Amino acid sequence: MIELSTVRYEKSGNIARVTLDRPDVLNAMNLRMHAELAEIWDDFERDDDMWVAVISGAGDRAFSVGQDLKELAHREQAGTATPASFGSRGKPGWPRLTERFDMVKPVVAEVRGYALGGGFELVLACDIVIASVDATFALPEAKLGLMAGAGGVFRLTRQLPWRTAMGHLLTGRRMTAQRAYELGLVNEVVPTADLDACVEGWVTDLVNCAPLSVRAIKEAAVKASTLPLSEAFAAHYPAEERRMHSKDAIEGPVAFTEKRAPRWQGC
Repeated sequence: MIELSTVRYEKSGNIARVTLDRPDVLNAMNLRMHAELAEIWDDFERDDDMWVAVISGAGDRAFSVGQDLKELAHREQAGTATPASFGSRGKPGWPRLTERFDMVKPVVAEVRGYALGGGFELVLACDIVIASVDATFALPEAKLGLMAGAGGVFRLTRQLPWRTAMGHLLTGRRMTAQRAYELGLVNEVVPTADLDACVEGWVTDLVNCAPLSVRAIKEAAVKASTLPLSEAFAAHYPAEERRMHSKDAIEGPVAFTEKRAPRWQGC
């Protein structure tokens, strides 16, 4: 793995913690950060002992305000920037979390402060989102002559009612944490002082579940979301094949009948 300078990556037990670590610029994502995140997600995916990832932003002001616009402006002025639209192919960090469509391990977003632009797109790509009351969400690309090309324009219209999504996409209007919760974008909104504890509660629930079941459920839910129901039942799900033939598929019912906590092996 490359030496990390813009992201902190810590592994403890079965939990990986990813912290965007540029608090002086509200955790804006520069090219270096994207490259480091790619290394981190690669490691997380291949490490069978890692069952859950939690992504957050350093400091108390922002999860992330998205793309480092100062870096982008400098590259534009230097003539080194290339026109960009959807996705990150050919750019540092590809595939970014927003395009890791086959990642079956769950990712929890812990959001405090601003989650704007690419920061919000990261949140939209996560499976569970916990926000503090001071969290603010927005996709301001229309105000900047840009495009929410890291999936924002696609995911927001899938995760919200159409007109609600379009209202935010076309105007860049901000959304409070409470409003995001009301719309179903956020699982819980808590006081800032309770944010860490709330996230830990969700993480504990996740790691208490069979890891192969969690992965199979995520894979099936994501893949089937774009399929007709009849095709969803008939589709092939590799993570489900692994779960179905695993030792954990036996351990769960046995532990239940023996009235004890299951001992998951992830195999």
